[in-house]
Amino acid sequence: MSNLFPTYNKWPITVKEANGTTLIDDNGKRYLDFVAGIAVCNLGHCHPHVNQAIKNQLDKVLHVSNLFHIEGQDDVANQLVSNSSGDLVFFCNSGTEANEAAIKLVRKATNKKKIITFYQSFHGRTMGSLSATGQDKIHQGFGPLLEGFTYVPFNDCDALKAVVDHEAAAIILEVIQGEGGVHEVTSEFIETINMLKEKHKLLVVVDEVQTGIGRTGKAFGYQHYNLSPDIITVAKGLGNGFPVGGLIGKQHLIEAFGPGSHGSTFGGNPLAMAAATATTETIFTEEFLNEVLDKGNYIFSKLKNAIQSSIVKQVRGKGLMIGIECHQDVSSFISSLRDDGLLVLNAGPNVIRLLPPLTVSYKEIDQAVESIASVLNKVTVNSN
Repeated sequence: MSNLFPTYNKWPITVKEANGTTLIDDNGKRYLDFVAGIAVCNLGHCHPHVNQAIKNQLDKVLHVSNLFHIEGQDDVANQLVSNSSGDLVFFCNSGTEANEAAIKLVRKATNKKKIITFYQSFHGRTMGSLSATGQDKIHQGFGPLLEGFTYVPFNDCDALKAVVDHEAAAIILEVIQGEGGVHEVTSEFIETINMLKEKHKLLVVVDEVQTGIGRTGKAFGYQHYNLSPDIITVAKGLGNGFPVGGLIGKQHLIEAFGPGSHGSTFGGNPLAMAAATATTETIFTEEFLNEVLDKGNYIFSKLKNAIQSSIVKQVRGKGLMIGIECHQDVSSFISSLRDDGLLVLNAGPNVIRLLPPLTVSYKEIDQAVESIASVLNKVTVNSN
């Protein structure tokens, strides 16, 4: 009997070794990994530059606390602000912590508590980030939730206009809802947000935990749109597997996050900064990001040409964040692909989600598309 709380529906796999896009289990079976730790290992498993940076730091210092100046924090902060609309960074350990910090910063800076978020969003599992999440199944059993959150349908301009007033502090959104089904924001919705931001002096917070650090072919997903957020939250891909998160904010917010206003014992620790420095300096180059865009276009084209099954409703996403929506539950397809040696995720009951390492090769994309098409195309044949 396990001594672990059963909080995860674990797959029947124990990973013993990983490199690049390959996982090897305790039976020696090899898998092509299109999960990447759920958009975490953007440079693939055991990337040599990241691993060496962590190893080098191990022999220097592991932890001192943020009472000290920590080597690497300014370097990573500079990478994040140089590649975003922000000016200042607060470091933490995860996406949910970054979103919790954003909620606190919004309230402190505006002296208001009404925050608009969206149905099918996902922002984390602490009480604040849980309350910001627009999914009843995530809320169940944990009430009462933090007060002040109003949920509206994603991409519904009229619904958003109806709830934003002088009491609203901020809008929090994912430009591509990951857990909610890989749904992309529309340009019309972005323009509505910009109009409301100007009219009501709102703060705009973009949750880039899954879409950030090159995942969509830009440093941050919001950069595909006409949007300049006040706050950006990041984690997942920032450390390529080492736990690290961050909040990026504009200069006008500096007084709200002064000494004693917020903190994190392990946030921005030396090992995390070593991993994040190596990760960001590799990903945040024009050549690397353009290649992610090219690979994204390639896999979209291949999927649309290869999948002939009427079971597929739509293929959508951006860069290497892709959803294949089907007309039925996809859990059996994911299981079949796993048996075939390809690891993919769901995004809700009817969407297969692909999140390969950004370093995936074109040959590996071809291999994955062949497996996906083989599994999905059989459904039409069998159902007839």
